Amino acid sequence: MSFRLRTKQLGQVTPDDTSPLEVYSPTERDRCVVRNIIICNTTSSTVTYRIFVDEDGTTYSTATAIAYDIPLAGNTTDLWEVPIYMNDPSGNLAVQTGTGSAL
Repeated sequence: MSFRLRTKQLGQVTPDDTSPLEVYSPTERDRCVVRNIIICNTTSSTVTYRIFVDEDGTTYSTATAIAYDIPLAGNTTDLWEVPIYMNDPSGNLAVQTGTGSAL
């Protein structure tokens, strides 16, 4: 069996409140490597963010955080270049903002 590799955007969200929000969860047949996570602050104020990766569920806590309360200055962007391997359809990549509709 051969696999075709392709590059694509897996998700994009703008959380409108301060609850964690799923960005991506693989399907049964997907095997992926998340290579970049881009966080853009579209406001003029500093905002904090969190990034969670739960390989087999939807727990968004310090146990699954890869970034926690990171400050991002107004009108700036952070780029995370990390290999995150996801192949369990129960797994989730999620984000959380300290200020709704800011990131």
